[in-house]
Amino acid sequence: MQMSYNYHMIILDASTLILLAKITIIEMFISNFHGRVLISEKVRVEVSVEGAEEAPLIGKLIKEKKINVLKVKNIRLAKKLMEDFNIDSGEAETLTLALQEKADVIATDDRNAIRACRILKMDFTTAIAVLIRSCEKKLLDKDEALIKLKKLESIARYNREIIEDARKQIKGGT
Repeated sequence: MQMSYNYHMIILDASTLILLAKITIIEMFISNFHGRVLISEKVRVEVSVEGAEEAPLIGKLIKEKKINVLKVKNIRLAKKLMEDFNIDSGEAETLTLALQEKADVIATDDRNAIRACRILKMDFTTAIAVLIRSCEKKLLDKDEALIKLKKLESIARYNREIIEDARKQIKGGT
């Protein structure tokens, strides 16, 4: 799904937040996103693992209130989503928070959470889509975007077609 920066609210799950931090575009993304950036309390715990290379950066963004942490009110719904879609509690809280706050879009790279978004008719984006969109908006040049895509390829579990499609889009041959 293409990422539009015209959204008013995005809720990130841990996987996408960590991937964007690891390829060092999370700050650029947030500063160019003209809306609220939210995570659930569970996601905050997941991304605050001591010793993780991205934890200090994410912690700083939370402390500066560039990423806001909200509590999920409907724990029962989160548990039902975990069961229905075979997703972990972080993804379930992300989906629940999106419903609770009427978010425009969810950022997730979790296959089952993406399936849940499709079934629940919720807009979603992924770290790769954010990277491609950043290049399209000229926030990154093509060479820089290709280097970051290479890093994503080495740290994330994308299938070959997704990586190749992203490479073509970044190079301008959609």
